Formats: sequence, C-alpha cells, structure tokens
Amino acid sequence: MSDTIAASTAASSGYNTSSAGDQPTLIRSASDITRLVNQGATKLSDARIVVAIALGGVFLDAYDLGGLAFGMKDITRQFGLTPSGAGLVASAITLGAIVGALFGGYLTDKIGRYRVFMADMFFFVIAALACAFAPNEWVLGGSRFVMGVGVGIDLPVAMAFLAEFSKLSGRGNKASRVAMWCPTWYAAISISYLLVLLLYAVLPAEDTGLLWRLILGFGAVPAILIIAIRHRYMNESPVWTANQGDLKGAAAILRRSYNINVEVAADADQQAQPAVRKAAWSNYGQLWKGVYFKRTLLVSVMSVASPFAYNAVAFGLPVILSTFLKQSVISTILFSLGLNLCFAFVGGLLAVRFVSKIGAWNMTVVGYAFQLIAMIGLALVGRPADSAEAAISISMLALFLFGQGIGPGSHSMTYASLSYPTSLRGTGVGLSQVVSRVSSTASLFLFPVLTAALGTKVFWAIGLAPLVGVLILLAIRWEPSGYDVDAEDFEKKV
Repeated sequence: MSDTIAASTAASSGYNTSSAGDQPTLIRSASDITRLVNQGATKLSDARIVVAIALGGVFLDAYDLGGLAFGMKDITRQFGLTPSGAGLVASAITLGAIVGALFGGYLTDKIGRYRVFMADMFFFVIAALACAFAPNEWVLGGSRFVMGVGVGIDLPVAMAFLAEFSKLSGRGNKASRVAMWCPTWYAAISISYLLVLLLYAVLPAEDTGLLWRLILGFGAVPAILIIAIRHRYMNESPVWTANQGDLKGAAAILRRSYNINVEVAADADQQAQPAVRKAAWSNYGQLWKGVYFKRTLLVSVMSVASPFAYNAVAFGLPVILSTFLKQSVISTILFSLGLNLCFAFVGGLLAVRFVSKIGAWNMTVVGYAFQLIAMIGLALVGRPADSAEAAISISMLALFLFGQGIGPGSHSMTYASLSYPTSLRGTGVGLSQVVSRVSSTASLFLFPVLTAALGTKVFWAIGLAPLVGVLILLAIRWEPSGYDVDAEDFEKKV
C-alpha cells in the first residue's frame, strides 16, 4: 500500500521547496509528520484549499435538507402521502447516511482519506438527478437513500481532512477548522432558501409543483464542480500516510500541500517507533475502552441530542412559520432565510472564531442552554394569538438557531473529530454519524406525526434533547480544543 501512496503522490510534480530554505527538515518517524502539521503550513501552501474542498460534502448535505423542507408540501400533495409516508420520504437520506457512515468511517481509516473522498461525490450527482425526475414516492425515497449513503461516507473523511490539514493552535487551528462545518452548513441552507425564493418568483403559478424537482436536481451542479476541483488539489492526509509506514509518501505530500522542504532521514528507524493501530472493524469496540470510553459516551449522547432537536426545528421551520404563525409562502421563505443567516450562521462563525479561547465545552453548554430556553418559550406561547406573541415565538426560534450555531451545531463535530487520534478518527466520526443519523431519522419521521398529534406541545418533547445535552456535558468535562490527541497513537498505552 505504501508504494501505491508514494507513487500517486509523486505523480503530482513541481514541488516548490525554495521557501523552506536550502536545508531540508529531516523526518524519522510518523510523530515527526504530526509535529510538522501541528506547527502549521506556509502561506503558499494548498492546505487551505484542501480544507475548503473538504467542506463540499457538508454543503451538499445541508443544501438538500433545506431544499426539501420547502418541497415536502408539494411532494405530499403530488404523491398523496400520509404523514407517515411523508416522514419516510423525508428521513430516507438519513437512513442511507447510517449505512454510509458505518462503512465510510471504516474505509476512511482502512484505505485512506483521498480514495474515499474522490469516490463519494458520484453518489450526490446520480442521486440528485434521480430525485429531480422521480415518477413516484418510491423512486424519490430510494434516490434520497442513495444520496444519504454518499453523505454518510463523506462526513468521516471530510472531518479527517479538516483535522489532519490544520495546525494545533493559533489561527486556523484544528478546533476552529472542524467547527467551520457549521457555518458551511448554514450557508448551504441559506443558498437553498434563496434558490427557492428565486424559483418561486419566476415560475408560473401552475408550475410551482416543479419547484422541489428543480431544487433537488440543482444539487448535482456543485457536486460535479467539487469532483473537478478535488482532482486538481486534493492529496492524501500526510498524517494517515505516515501512520501506514510510508514516510516517503508523507514527505512528498508535505512538499506538495505545505510547500516545505522535508526529507526522510537516512537513519530513520521506523521499527523503533510504537506500532500504530491499524484499521479494523474491531476498532469500533476500541472506542468504548480505556480513556476513549467517556469521550465516546459524551460524543454519542451529543450525537443523539443535537440532531434530534435541530432537525425537528430546521426541517419543520417552514411548517412552524406557515402553520403555527400563519405566515404566507413568501414570508415563510424570507423569515427562514433571515433566521438562518442572522442567527445560525452568525453563531457558527462566532464558534469558529472563539473556540480556541473559550473552549468547545463552555460554548456547547451555553448553546444547549439557549435551546432549552427557546423550546420552553415556544411551548408556553403555543399558537400566537396576536403580533406580540408571534414576535416572541420568532425570537425563540432565533435563539434556538443561535444556540445551535454557537454550541452543539459546531462542536458536536469538534468532539467527534478531535476526541480520537488519526488511527481512530474515521471510525470515531463514523460512529458519531451513525448515532446522529439514527437520531435525525427518528426526528424527521416523528416531527410530522407528533406535530399532527400534539400541535405546539411538540416543543416540550423537543426541549428534552438540549436538557440531556447539558446534563451529559456537566457529567463529563472533556475539552478537545488545543489537545494533541494524535500523539496518543505513539503512546504505549491510552
């Protein structure tokens, strides 16, 4: 395998090492590679481009969720769906993501980040086009399932790239880079809303039933662009490559992506280094042993609480605004867009900016607290009787989304990605995504059913999720930001 990695890396010629000086930096072990990455890249490196490309799958995942949220009423009407049928169509993507995350996490650690990354975008292209031309609910649900497989595969490898192409501290550190997935998500949601608004304005009234098909089909366009860009700029993770025993391949990647002059020392003795854990299905069990037990428990509970509450509110936002608050279609779109941009997106940017100073634990506790207050407020107001109560309800929705952005929305991935070293990172994120997608599936399926049965009392049920999130964080005070978790691969016991 190491020869293959080195060959594929060496194929990208034209390394510029002059900026690093005439004398190369010598590396003798995988830990040396990790140290160089933790120190950061030069200004002329491709590492930032790699990080930006890694967020592509996150963008597409969020775009699809936001687009379908506005189309569910038309889909339900066109295909004559029951509330349960609508829930199945809505949750098909998360069902696929469960399968994708399980295999994607393992494959990310087994065959490498690059190979998995280059393959999964094809799921988005094929599935997006199939959704656009779906003749019935079965084809639509099946296509969204396939898209979910791509999403599930993409997120473990995307988070691995974000963590392994970023330095440990300072601007552009690992915690802030991983947290960037959150504002990327909300940017995609907002773009889907803008596209809905544009199409709603230009489509004739008799053709508004085509809106959801155009929105979902458009998802193939950015996927194709991402495939093209990835082919030009992406490289295998140097940290993962070094862990496979291929120091020459890792050095070549550092020259390519970081623009620094590194060479493998002639006296490098890899046998003297602690054996790095190899990828295996049994590594899912390793996540529940030793120091990783409490971390995995915390990550798993957060992976249940955060998506359950967020998916209910985010996916149900158009329903909440149009039904509970009696807003028109245009008002619903504009309110949804404004709430996501002004509160969720801004909260995510603040999480990226301040995580290294405030800490992921503190920010997540505050975010959950905001969400709990918001759900209690929405439940107490119920169906607004006047404009004052409607304003309170909208303010509570804004508070919920801000709390999601600044807290669990950003840092659920911080915890999942930075609680495990390179050898377990894909598996750890994969497990968190399996748990998260199970929770999302339950949320997307149950929200239409619970809303029909409980009305505004559904907010009491949703409020249990942030409450559980706060309690688990108070029980397990683990802070991943600024901690060199990759060093655990080179320790004798963890």
